[in-house]
Amino acid sequence: MSTQTTTTALAEPSQDRPGSQVRVQFTTQHPDISLPENTGPIVVPTNLRRYGLSTLVNHLLGTEKPTPFDFLVSGTFLRTSIDEYLTASGLSAETTVTLEYVRSIIPPLYVASYEHDDWVSSVDVLSGSSQAQAWGGTTRQPGHERILSGSYDGLLRVWNTSSQTLATSLSAADGGHSSSIKAARFMSPSRVVSSGLDRTVRIWNYAESSDDTSASLEPYLELYGHRSSVDDVAVHAPSSRILSASADHSVGFWSAKKSDAPSAPSSLLPSSNPSRSSKRRKHTQTTDTHQRGPLTLLQAHTAPVSATIFDARDATVAYSASWDHTLRTWDLPTSTAVDARTTAHALLSLAALPSLGLLAAGTAARHITLLDPRASAATVSALTLRGHANAVVSLVPDPGSGFGLVSGSHDGTCRVWDVRSSSSSSGSGGGVVGESVYTVEREQVRGKGRRVGGDGVKVFTVAWDAALGIVSAGQDRRVQVNKGQDSSTTTAGTIDK
Repeated sequence: MSTQTTTTALAEPSQDRPGSQVRVQFTTQHPDISLPENTGPIVVPTNLRRYGLSTLVNHLLGTEKPTPFDFLVSGTFLRTSIDEYLTASGLSAETTVTLEYVRSIIPPLYVASYEHDDWVSSVDVLSGSSQAQAWGGTTRQPGHERILSGSYDGLLRVWNTSSQTLATSLSAADGGHSSSIKAARFMSPSRVVSSGLDRTVRIWNYAESSDDTSASLEPYLELYGHRSSVDDVAVHAPSSRILSASADHSVGFWSAKKSDAPSAPSSLLPSSNPSRSSKRRKHTQTTDTHQRGPLTLLQAHTAPVSATIFDARDATVAYSASWDHTLRTWDLPTSTAVDARTTAHALLSLAALPSLGLLAAGTAARHITLLDPRASAATVSALTLRGHANAVVSLVPDPGSGFGLVSGSHDGTCRVWDVRSSSSSSGSGGGVVGESVYTVEREQVRGKGRRVGGDGVKVFTVAWDAALGIVSAGQDRRVQVNKGQDSSTTTAGTIDK
């Protein structure tokens, strides 16, 4: 039989109705922090807020070190006192309020920076918890994480966590990219995929020395088919498939296997252009990199394609976002666009939130819109996340939560979001609006005031790894790592909102 307890010692100073109490039922979906099964409703003062509720749950759990908790009521974070929630919802104090508690997101603290010679357009992480490592079927020990960066100087670099460069790709003269790199991804622990302004997608063999002090990046395949800059790539190692988003308005679909890939269009090869070929003369004398074409080029967009991803659960489905304001769904086996969602603004970035069945798209209008790609969806936009002061050009989901993501913007910041932190808006656009949980500034200008439009510190790319943390880079020529502390080392009051 469940028991009901009463607590009055944790009341917080408030202007709420004095002496008012309410029954609260605490729940959680995390077994390691759950209360005993017989814990019934608890009578608490209605003026309790997040901090008081977190203190109460820690007391009930008997934790040695306080763990900061957040509380969800009807699927949304409680950001007021219980009394204010009851009033806003038209509920009486006789109601039993069910509060789901979850560990709070910890502020991402600055860890390190990795300096480059030019702007950094793309980053990715290889760690024991990364998808690329899992696809490789091998393990990677803590402390042996790798950061991949692609730069406007046309070079790929692989770094260890001590800020040492383990490997650098070939220069243009030796067979590397002949212009700025725009995207780079680990496909597996031994494969890297990159693309750039030279209109190519390239696959590299990556290998580390036995003592982990050096590594190599060697060309494996050059993929030709696009007629303009290739600004994003997505990879799916189990099927050996690659997607690319290009300014030529198309989405490229490629095989990472030489045996599966068609011949490259001869008109797009460097040998067909004397000026480009001369830049690669040394490459043709010293290497033998195979050149291939696309399985298909997906045509439907009417403006540059900014981002593309595979469906998180079905690699035969892809999504693309474009400057033409649309999100398109593709059936890859038939090379068919099966759906289009039209928005009010140019779309610049894309990430999936599979547990919610939603896609997050960053816009040129400074916000993030959460889209339901299902053809049966009643509305296009399910939620709008507002807070950035410039274009949102990079998005990555939280690896530890189905509700979180991080965004990178030309305003010079990254923002951490939880889609459950939302409220109804009466402002521009109306609807349900989400607010960021934390803002990550560029370390070199932190505390010095925001730069107008992010001038000099624009963020171009961000990655979020469970082991390494939030990795971002951009106009300041630095890869920056920020990581949240373990919640067990942070007191409950540290992050009280």
